[in-house]
Amino acid sequence: MNVAIIGARRARNGIGEYIANYFQKNGAPVVCVLGTTEETSSRASRSLERYGITARPYHDFVEMVSREDIQAVAIASPAESHLGFLKASLERGLSVFCEKPFLDPSRADLPAGLEDVFGQASAGCKTVAMNSQWPFCLGAYEELCGVLAPAEVRRFSIRLSPICSGLAMIPDSVPHALSILHAALGPGTISPPAFSGTDTGMSIEFTYTSAHGSCAVTIALIQEREQPRPFWFGFNDRIARRSIETARYEISFHSGGRRLPVADPLELCVRDFIHACSAGREPVIGREHIVATTRLLKQIYDAYPLTRQ
Repeated sequence: MNVAIIGARRARNGIGEYIANYFQKNGAPVVCVLGTTEETSSRASRSLERYGITARPYHDFVEMVSREDIQAVAIASPAESHLGFLKASLERGLSVFCEKPFLDPSRADLPAGLEDVFGQASAGCKTVAMNSQWPFCLGAYEELCGVLAPAEVRRFSIRLSPICSGLAMIPDSVPHALSILHAALGPGTISPPAFSGTDTGMSIEFTYTSAHGSCAVTIALIQEREQPRPFWFGFNDRIARRSIETARYEISFHSGGRRLPVADPLELCVRDFIHACSAGREPVIGREHIVATTRLLKQIYDAYPLTRQ
């Protein structure tokens, strides 16, 4: 499976080059990249050389898909561009791995957009996945903090550290929290969210109700520009904190004096998409997960300006 990367630069703290690395590493060659201009696409192409990737640069999507032998695209461009690239890729018979947020939550037509995308994917029998990596660490969390019994979960808390501030923190970081909840507790609804704090240190609280009962949720969004940025999450006050050994990029979880090395969840998410395409199965972060969490994200996003005025 040959892959094109849309948005391989890190101009907005993007992770396109890391996504490209993991596709290449897991047997799906990255053969081309798409940027907004000839200069930016060439720069993105050169940035991938450090991973042993030779990717031809393009700045026109139609030209790229017409000239290249590709079977999938990875969309790592800004969220406002996702819907257009999703639809254009599916129209040309390509499977899609899309960075979160799947769709820009400010869109009034978000429900229709979701329906269009997955209608196209179903008609063309193509695989669509969202890059939402932390559900792939739930096994490690349970090994460190104990097995999760969904019916007994009554609290969930998470600390995320976006570079941005204010409203922009919600589409940047809240998808991680929603994906963990969905993966651990199943699909659910949320109560109207309550916001407190400042534009650089925000808390969001709501109740997540699933078939297993109700869970009180607290999401802390604290702006952080320095790497590695703090991250932790936990159920019923059993917290796992992430640490990163930056020289070798080794990730570990810590809890109660114990340390557990974990695989990079981004690689696990990319690998699952590759396997899903090969086997013709639904990816772990597939249609049902994407639609449910994207709708909840929009609910939280739309509530923010009303409660902060």
